[in-house]
Amino acid sequence: MGNYLATENTEDTEIEPMNNERDTLSEALIGCAIEVHKALGPGLLESVYEQCLCVELASHSIPFRRQVAMPVTYKSEKIDGGFRLDLLVGERLVVEIKSVEKLLPIHQAQVLTYLRLGHFARGLLLNFNVPLLR
Repeated sequence: MGNYLATENTEDTEIEPMNNERDTLSEALIGCAIEVHKALGPGLLESVYEQCLCVELASHSIPFRRQVAMPVTYKSEKIDGGFRLDLLVGERLVVEIKSVEKLLPIHQAQVLTYLRLGHFARGLLLNFNVPLLR
């Protein structure tokens, strides 16, 4: 039962391969998410967790952008599909926030698509609708 899921983009050769070093940004973000979950518990809307996670990130001076537009390019045309990253942390970590009964393959596919479209190397899929976020 995964409460958060780390994903790596391995399809795009322009992306620098991930190494096995500790990713302190991901660790810090997960710590902030756990703090939010401890305070609020499960059962709220994704938007509430997103706002609270932003407060937590700011309190730790972790740079982030919220609701980052993700354009799609199709045959050299930019298409505004309305795709938005929940959070982009440190300009390199994609964070998708869910509050669902169970994470589904489509949720992971969504994060992997964001990684590919934005040429990012790492993403986290967080589900706050669990008894214990770990």
